[in-house]
Amino acid sequence: MKEYKFKAEELEAQISHLTEKGITELSVTDEKVSRDKNKLLRLMKLVAQHAPQVFVSFLTEASVIDREVIAAASNIFCSFDIPLVCTEKGGHLLFDKKFYANKARLLNEAGLVFGFHLTYATVPGDSQKLFMERLDFAVQQYPNHIDFPQTENEEVEAKVSGTFSAADIRYCRDTAFACRTFYTAGRAVPWFLSILKPLRIYPSRFFSDFAEWQRVNNCSYKSGFVPEAENHKSIEKMQLLFLDEKYEEKHCHNLITLMHDIVVINGAMSRLAGEGEESEIETSYHPDDLLGPEACDLTAFAEDVCMEQCRVKIFSNGEYPDYEIK
Repeated sequence: MKEYKFKAEELEAQISHLTEKGITELSVTDEKVSRDKNKLLRLMKLVAQHAPQVFVSFLTEASVIDREVIAAASNIFCSFDIPLVCTEKGGHLLFDKKFYANKARLLNEAGLVFGFHLTYATVPGDSQKLFMERLDFAVQQYPNHIDFPQTENEEVEAKVSGTFSAADIRYCRDTAFACRTFYTAGRAVPWFLSILKPLRIYPSRFFSDFAEWQRVNNCSYKSGFVPEAENHKSIEKMQLLFLDEKYEEKHCHNLITLMHDIVVINGAMSRLAGEGEESEIETSYHPDDLLGPEACDLTAFAEDVCMEQCRVKIFSNGEYPDYEIK
């Protein structure tokens, strides 16, 4: 795949040429755009006019996101990458959960794709506990992805301090990498919170446990493993192996078959959407139930829904992903 890089001042002029250059994806990471609503709206308008087929990801400060920006974003093929930022006040580090939750709610209500950027040990007063709280909060907002620049770019440096030891930094790095692998590369957003609920643990604890599983299985951060370089089926296999262990550990044996069905059918749907890959899968429950609201509560689902062995074809009907019983 050929990659083009544009300077910020060239970007607006280049948008009308994206299609002729064969560009299908564009990442806008200019901090001036991320903080300036008018510049962002102008870019969105140009994309809608000249490159409506191009997928654009915008680095965007949460303060810029409002109903006007959301309306403009609804006219193009795009996503938002939103840094979760702490502020210092009176010697304390503050994180405004209500502010970010409201922005996420607006995006979710509009059906727009967004993700978060999280960092750790970059500002005074941060701690392992505070980072884990931010991670737990982030997952609860249903982001499509969670990016951790420090696991991808060594320029963003974590700093040892009185509240963040070197051991804490390593722990957070490994937990962040586990989230990057399991949640983002694993395309887990549609089912993660539902699957987590029977385990009765926080997302951050789940990812920390998965980090240890990665270490033992030689696919941790230090091993050089790159989750984005793996095909999704490989990540899904890792997810299911680890989830089997957690469900056994938490005495949720009766939910393992259902958990597998939910992960597998959503994974097949994601590969159809992402890679155009059609497939046939076997499930122990009907796909209408697995992809319905009942699947949000596995315990109630297992009690109320009858098992029904199905062979399911996942395919595109020309307009959107679909499935049929074989």
